[in-house]
Amino acid sequence: MRKSKLQAASLEGDADDIEAAFYAALQNGDIDKLMACWADEDDIFCIHPGGPRVVGATAIRATFEAMFANGGAVRAWPERVRKTESMASSVHNVLERVEVLTAKGPTQAWVIATNVYHRTAQGWRLVAHHASPGTTSEIQEVSDAPSVLH
Repeated sequence: MRKSKLQAASLEGDADDIEAAFYAALQNGDIDKLMACWADEDDIFCIHPGGPRVVGATAIRATFEAMFANGGAVRAWPERVRKTESMASSVHNVLERVEVLTAKGPTQAWVIATNVYHRTAQGWRLVAHHASPGTTSEIQEVSDAPSVLH
């Protein structure tokens, strides 16, 4: 899949900028902007909550097109981001707050996702998105950090 120069130019910046563009594209149901966030590599992959591993840009695009066709957008916001960064890669583990429509109206669910970014010739790009099934209660975090500082 070819990316236009316009798309590449609009995605300059760091991994945080690409992550913001990715979630904005999800929320707006914009498949072209969403796919512009992905690296142009054969082995990029995406795992949607409870789904199979989807490999390659064509297959990833098809899964998001199907999601957008059902509701027009995915109402997901990254929160409580934890990052591991190096010169050429950045791994973001996020709690995604997702708005889900139910018979009783909109409600929130929480999904844990990991987004992996690489610095490519086109700039920072997404190479992996792995989301775990969600829960309706906010996900608790287990950490080594003490909860009370003295």
